[in-house]
Amino acid sequence: MQPANEPTFRESVDLMFNRAVSLMDLPPGLEEKIRVCNATYTVRFGVRLRGRIQTFVGYRSNHSEHMEPVKGGIRYSNAVNQDEVEALAALMTYKCALVEAPFGGSKGGLCIDPRQYDEHELELITRRFAYELAKRDLINPSQNVPAPDMGTSEREMAWIADQYARMNTTDINARACVTGKPLNAGGIAGRIEATGRGVQFALREFFRDRTGVDKAGLFGTLDGKRVIVQGLGNVGYHAAKFLSEEDGCKVIAIIEHDGALYSDDGLDIEHVREWIVKHGGVTGYPDAACHAEGAAVLEEECDILIPAALEGVINMSNAERIKAPLIIEAANGPVTAGADDILRKKGTVIIPDMYANAGGVTVSYFEWVKNLSHIRFGRMQRRQEEARHELIVKELERLSDHLGDKWSMTPHFKDKYLKGADELELVRSGLDDTMRIAYQSMRDVWHERDDVDDLRTAAYLVAINKVAASYRAKGL
Repeated sequence: MQPANEPTFRESVDLMFNRAVSLMDLPPGLEEKIRVCNATYTVRFGVRLRGRIQTFVGYRSNHSEHMEPVKGGIRYSNAVNQDEVEALAALMTYKCALVEAPFGGSKGGLCIDPRQYDEHELELITRRFAYELAKRDLINPSQNVPAPDMGTSEREMAWIADQYARMNTTDINARACVTGKPLNAGGIAGRIEATGRGVQFALREFFRDRTGVDKAGLFGTLDGKRVIVQGLGNVGYHAAKFLSEEDGCKVIAIIEHDGALYSDDGLDIEHVREWIVKHGGVTGYPDAACHAEGAAVLEEECDILIPAALEGVINMSNAERIKAPLIIEAANGPVTAGADDILRKKGTVIIPDMYANAGGVTVSYFEWVKNLSHIRFGRMQRRQEEARHELIVKELERLSDHLGDKWSMTPHFKDKYLKGADELELVRSGLDDTMRIAYQSMRDVWHERDDVDDLRTAAYLVAINKVAASYRAKGL
């Protein structure tokens, strides 16, 4: 339970914005223009379900239109409210600026518990919500492009895309009205894993920053690092899977809504995921110690803590007891502004949500570009790459024959080198490049400015500067 004096999520975003702009020399008018939310639309619509009309409340908020279209997910949750949607829209503005995705920030939400409805009912509700937004250009390939968020997935995005296409039958770019779609409906390879993969790439780049690693009191590489993951949904699952399978991390604890699993030897992520999908939670999992009080496991000793589910899980009531020297915010707003102050004073390094979970919007950008270009990535150049590589391999084979036992190619080199990059490899490459460059822009501010002592402030400074430059270029 959060203390009464805890800042709300919106207040946290505003406090962190204020901390950054106090270190900048922005004209007051421009500062206010960047801060405020441009517009929020509230819709109340009815759908006939189970023999009666049920009324639903939804929101779509546009924070900044310094670049268009604006971009941001749609979440389905009973907790959705205008303040939360506007705070998330602001965070999207800064996130897109930080990772150089050419979008303004937006966010949407529907006050609904999707678990209370069957698939057909959810489709009816989603299509009506999409209709209400699209007829006001709050879904549009050139103006406002939603994506999945908490409580939604590629299924809902496919319904929204189809609803928009039905309403705009001559729009050749209709598929670009929303991202996060299934592959067979105009989606892109690597979108489902994108946010979790981005967390992995963010951690890899952090561990290349020796000064940052020293500030966290850590050493070496990711190999062998003890990790606690809070929330094994889409983001937490992929981050835990990739870090454990590809980087040698040991995931010692997983925290879910009904408790937590703990094992000093590390958990089998796939096995845990299968158990949760089958049983609806971690209770009864046979291969690890199960703790009914999951929140307490956040305070266990580890090297890296990954909150990957809800807002405000690390707050003023528990921040002092958090032992992890490095926290990476895979969710939006998991550390409140009050907790952030406590942790910074303790010397905890926090890789902020604005950067850490930007993998989703980065790959959404790739999907939007793919939809506008009407061709999958790699289709034009892949075989030409392979043909050029084959010329080199043939020369190496000729050299190998000439030298006999003195030299030969490394086993499997030929197979690996001859393979041209497909869409998934290109998406991962683009995401890795994006996460590296964005981290380096934050790192330079963090290490070079005496008045900046944390990555979050550095991220806000970088992002707000880019938004301000866009407004100046417009003549504002």
